[in-house]
Amino acid sequence: MANILDYLAWRGDLTLEQAPLNDVDGLILSWLSYIPFGGIVSRQFSKPVLLSHAAEAFLKKPASRRHDSLIPQDLELLRAMGASRRFGSLRLCGYYQYTDHKVQSQFAALAVALGNGSCFVSYRGTDDTLVGWKEDLNMAFLMPVPSQLSALRYLERVADVVAGALVLGGHSKGGNLAAYAAALCPPEIQDRIVRVFCNDSPGFPETMATRPGYQSIRDRLRTFVPQSSVIGMLLEHEEEYTVVHSHESGIMQHSPFSWDVLGDHFVCVDGLSRQGQFVDKTLNRWLAELTPVQRERVVDTLYAVLDETQATTVTELTDKWLHNAGVMHRFMQHLDEDTRRLMNNTFNLLLRSARRNVGTFIPTRSPAKTEE
Repeated sequence: MANILDYLAWRGDLTLEQAPLNDVDGLILSWLSYIPFGGIVSRQFSKPVLLSHAAEAFLKKPASRRHDSLIPQDLELLRAMGASRRFGSLRLCGYYQYTDHKVQSQFAALAVALGNGSCFVSYRGTDDTLVGWKEDLNMAFLMPVPSQLSALRYLERVADVVAGALVLGGHSKGGNLAAYAAALCPPEIQDRIVRVFCNDSPGFPETMATRPGYQSIRDRLRTFVPQSSVIGMLLEHEEEYTVVHSHESGIMQHSPFSWDVLGDHFVCVDGLSRQGQFVDKTLNRWLAELTPVQRERVVDTLYAVLDETQATTVTELTDKWLHNAGVMHRFMQHLDEDTRRLMNNTFNLLLRSARRNVGTFIPTRSPAKTEE
């Protein structure tokens, strides 16, 4: 089955004027902010650079100067975008990224001028940094997290310099940031937002649904999840979502390159798979049984265990896994009794929630017929 790379090979010769922005384009432009364009795309909005030139400059970098988390498909897609009529002439500006260990935040965003006076605001999802993953976990008990506030400020900056319509998007945490910024921005900015693409992105605490800004933007959210989504089923989604077929399994469905595309649209299915339903019910019921204070203590303890390894990225953690596993095990042995009890109880709650929902994952067999 075709994916976004095949889509570009087939659709790349058509400009956005010839064929307007669609859902597949929204995923591709949401993905674009994962590319670390520092030194290539200016932080200033007044100094745009052609996407084709930015792609060429990045691809000329030695492999040692590229981000460790990039995979060959990332480079292939960037190369195809730069060479295409559809994306190559778009202009990039306002590239901004930071990682702040003190406030436990990771954020990046990019503005893409679509050529008709409108602008696509692309928010990066979680990168390879452990602090980025910590911030994701913090969403289980805290709103807003620092990157959500950064997303809102970034949108307000874009709106100040762009007079036309606004389209927002992101993959994973990036989609959550896009939705947050769209819901919390001033009404005069929200009125200019045409669509918000949320691609396998976690939802929000239930309190978000009561906010007037969220209610106003909800019908403009385009939320997509694969059939066995894990990340996209975390927390609550009050908006409708579309289930896309992925040719991968489990957590690997989170990759945009695994989503099936037919022509200019995604291949969609009627609903979540049994595995997806199991994960959705298990994780969210588990979280519901923990108070916000308990969630915070669990997340802080998990991060402290990881931090003890002195790794700063997932790559560093896994490259020396045997050594780091020993470090984490020794650290766990020295936790105080109350913390150990909390972690054990939390794990037991997760197992209990899984047992309650196992029926959604394992089909119930019909009783065998008795031979007469």
